[in-house]
Amino acid sequence: MSAEPYDALHWHSRDGLRLYARDYPAAVYADARPRCPVICIPGLTRNSADFDEIATVLAAAGRRVLAVDLRGRGRSQYADDPSTYSADRYALDILDLMAAQSIPRAVFIGTSLGVWVTMTVAVKQPAAVAAAVLNDAGPQAPKSALDRIARYAGVPVPAMTREDAAAYIERIGSAAYPKYTSADWARMIERMFRIRDDGLLVLDYDPKIIRTVSPTKLWLLRPLMWHLYRKLAAGRPILLLRGALSDILEAKTARRMAAVSPLVRLVEVPDVGHAPSLSELDARIGIETLLDVAD
Repeated sequence: MSAEPYDALHWHSRDGLRLYARDYPAAVYADARPRCPVICIPGLTRNSADFDEIATVLAAAGRRVLAVDLRGRGRSQYADDPSTYSADRYALDILDLMAAQSIPRAVFIGTSLGVWVTMTVAVKQPAAVAAAVLNDAGPQAPKSALDRIARYAGVPVPAMTREDAAAYIERIGSAAYPKYTSADWARMIERMFRIRDDGLLVLDYDPKIIRTVSPTKLWLLRPLMWHLYRKLAAGRPILLLRGALSDILEAKTARRMAAVSPLVRLVEVPDVGHAPSLSELDARIGIETLLDVAD
């Protein structure tokens, strides 16, 4: 066990990339019953660090949690072929992880892009998904919101000092987190940047990841995404989290998603946009409630 609350876990994709996940071991209790593990999948430009708070809480309650770095992010290898930065390939990578760890089924927590990956896993291998938390994304998003993300995701930025990095994060995130303080923005540096040998900070993902997620393409894929969502929501518990200020998951879309199945529960997280950090009280209670019925 490392000094961190997690161990480093590596596995290989079927096309040969070395991938990484944080492995939070389940606390052991004398009366422990078997509990379904949790797999956390981050958003487009993010990584496993986003789940540290919720993963630590869930592991302390007796549940193993794997928080992944998708290919091209964090400690996972970058792909030579940018066309493999796709929900289909990410889903195969997750299934390879489950096979390597002998995990037949898990509860999935997906944020943003992680929602689409979760839906894809459920179609490829339905038995693998016991239940799912869908954090602030669904089968469609307004094209204006997708255009907003495209204005910064994958756009090269120079190496930065810590002060510059905090200012950059605040500039792109202030609308989503209006109550964040300067200390909050500074803490996010560790989740979004890596430190170069010269001490400067660079964004911790391959800029080429954006090539397969153009706003126009995602807009045109809405019918297919609704089909995938209905497959996911059929017969399994779903927690749908929506940031009350979100421009990615509109309230009307969230209500339509909730109406697909009586097993879908919608929770709106106040005072936050895209996407809730999962440390919010409403989000945590919702996740813990879902897990109580997932096993």
